[in-house]
Amino acid sequence: MDNADRLAEVLERLESLEIKASFAEDLLDQLNMTIYQQQELIDRLTREVIQLRQQVPEGASAPRNLRDELPPHY
Repeated sequence: MDNADRLAEVLERLESLEIKASFAEDLLDQLNMTIYQQQELIDRLTREVIQLRQQVPEGASAPRNLRDELPPHY
């Protein structure tokens, strides 16, 4: 194998690694965006739960299960 063949092989391997690195970088960006969006959703849901808890009067009994109650037409 002469130097030109080795150089061509090295350049081909380098190009392949650059392509893989590019795909890995894109995937990392997508995963970071997904994590960011999930954290935003978690934060919003946490605020909503806090607001709902503030709406429940103090001293209220345990939450009732609507499945245990009969509808008015029974």
